Amino acid sequence: MTVILPVITVDGPSGVGKGTLCKALAELLKWHLLDSGAIYRVLAVAASHHQLDINTEEALVPIAEHLDVRFVSNNRQLQVILEGEDITNEIRTEAIGKSASQVATFPRVRAALLLRQRAFRKKPGLVADGRDMGTVVFPDAPVKIFLDASVQARAHRRMLQLQAEGVNVSFERLLVDIQERDNRDRSRLIAPLIPAADALILDSTNMSIEQVINASLAYIERKLPMGQAVQDAAKYSYTKF
Repeated sequence: MTVILPVITVDGPSGVGKGTLCKALAELLKWHLLDSGAIYRVLAVAASHHQLDINTEEALVPIAEHLDVRFVSNNRQLQVILEGEDITNEIRTEAIGKSASQVATFPRVRAALLLRQRAFRKKPGLVADGRDMGTVVFPDAPVKIFLDASVQARAHRRMLQLQAEGVNVSFERLLVDIQERDNRDRSRLIAPLIPAADALILDSTNMSIEQVINASLAYIERKLPMGQAVQDAAKYSYTKF
């Protein structure tokens, strides 16, 4: 008898709090975590470490197929481990971002990383953060959440985040940037940003992160058999997050 390992997918546009929710769920449930948005950056770092030409698809496919990466959530902080090395800071650099955009243009690389993402599905379960997790990567996931929020709320959250990091940027500029990215994500031909037909659509515009976690866990309890991890998580004091 084949046992299908549970997956919780959390999709949605940028700035809705997907990462925060997924890290919280992975910690509470003690499940594995996949940050699909970081996968191409991780591949770019791996190519740099192995001195591979990022403009050559043939050189990238083998390393994409066997990408040795782990995502670890600890106290709601995400660590990215590549081949045993912490590359959390390295993947956020401008140079790696540009390289990631380049490697993402290769069809065979994308196909290899799709399989690699699916390989994150391990016991006891997986929380997958992305834009097409419930529609493309894990269409059979028993729990699918589409997290959304108004463009204004997302721009405000991003502005506060940047200000906390010492970066001053106008609200209007962020609003335009987010709207443009939404349009690109929703209109692209391959894996457009749309909710899965069977996803819970959760609007976080006027919700705190604690409320989002609570609502998500209540939905998970309804959709999954009540294992001990889910029971323990349901009793958690979410104000700790």
